[in-house]
Amino acid sequence: MSPQRSNAAQETVDRVRHALGQSAATPARPHAKADGARKEFDFSSLPEYEILKIWRAVGDLTNIGNPFYRLHDGRASSTTSIGGRTIVNFSSYDYLGLNGHPAVAAAAKAAIDRYGTSVSASRLSSGERQVHRDLEAALARISGTDDAIAFVSGHATNVSVIGGLLGPEDLIVADAVIHNSIAEGAKLSGAKRILCPHGDLDAFERALRLNRARYRRALIVVEGLYGMDGDIPDLAGLIKLKRRYNAWLMVDEAHATGALGATGRGIAEEQGIDPTEVDIWMGTLSKTLAAAGGYIAGSRALIDLLRYTSPGFVFSVGLAPPVAAAATAAIEVMEREPERARALRRNGRALLARAKARGLDTGLSIGASVVPVIVGNSGQTVMLSERLMQRGFNVVPAVFPGVAENQARLRFFITSEHSQDQIDQVIDTVAEELPDIRSNASIVGTIVGR
Repeated sequence: MSPQRSNAAQETVDRVRHALGQSAATPARPHAKADGARKEFDFSSLPEYEILKIWRAVGDLTNIGNPFYRLHDGRASSTTSIGGRTIVNFSSYDYLGLNGHPAVAAAAKAAIDRYGTSVSASRLSSGERQVHRDLEAALARISGTDDAIAFVSGHATNVSVIGGLLGPEDLIVADAVIHNSIAEGAKLSGAKRILCPHGDLDAFERALRLNRARYRRALIVVEGLYGMDGDIPDLAGLIKLKRRYNAWLMVDEAHATGALGATGRGIAEEQGIDPTEVDIWMGTLSKTLAAAGGYIAGSRALIDLLRYTSPGFVFSVGLAPPVAAAATAAIEVMEREPERARALRRNGRALLARAKARGLDTGLSIGASVVPVIVGNSGQTVMLSERLMQRGFNVVPAVFPGVAENQARLRFFITSEHSQDQIDQVIDTVAEELPDIRSNASIVGTIVGR
């Protein structure tokens, strides 16, 4: 742990303790030795763990339930069951309602019957199955690329691919709100990293103009649909930059697949761009495609290179057959039923319009599959999430340090299956509860310094 991170965590602990009327936390003591033997380090003494304990205590004092790790009783779609109670659900990535679709479930069950639940080896050694090749052909088809490769984890896809393709002599220019998996991959690579203000194409150009000549390779990384803000980049502008400065362009389509474009094929379809103009397309199987894992789509040379060199692929077990089969079936349903993508977009725009009409801050969202309601205070956001749960809505908060404290928010994930009544009711409930929360001082608000 860096000294800066440790100090920041300790400062947070002290601030929380002060708000609770407790004395400042005693600094962690160095390792003690007894009879010459090294004493094992106690993780519970870390200031980061102290923060968790105090937040739990705050929840107990204020009767605010933990908004995270809520236990669902079964499949979550536009509604879910939590504790035996039916709840309207706005915290699912099942954008096109394909999780549990009969064709998707049947494909997974048939794959178990034929292949079992695991391929029991890396694909490089003895884990290759036809179900993998079928999935990758389908992914390449919807991506508009030569080929694709599927990984067992979406997060590990970005970490492994970026960490493997780039090195200390290279440059990575990324949006400041890029997903954690991209940030971790960039750190692993050891490349020079420059974060540009969100959506600022001029900042991207300036970073490349001032730095590109000093590095061997350069990578520009953005998201096709930003999972925290619900907005999209200027893809044509980024393509011009990557050509001008001889850089690779990578687009993370995790939230865009199914949500953007007339048939759900993502930002290239949304903005009328030839997909081959982008060097590296990344996506996930865990959202629209109702499975788990990640993928890269691109040129045949790129995919062939990754098949033999990417650590997250070469040294991982092959994707589980029922998971691969489910994702393939989900793609096929998406292609056969483009009305699902149209319904999702209609619902996203409806929620965005309703929120704006009620005076709520929706930030930059275009009204696709992600619409935030920015509260601007972590404690109040948690309280709002709890109030919504009490009134029958599951909307999980995004709070500090996941976002800046003044950007704490509820994130609404919309699906094609939500009804207009559900959309109207949840937004009206937010508009009713938020002023009351803001007008009443609370221990939670005191702790976060507002």
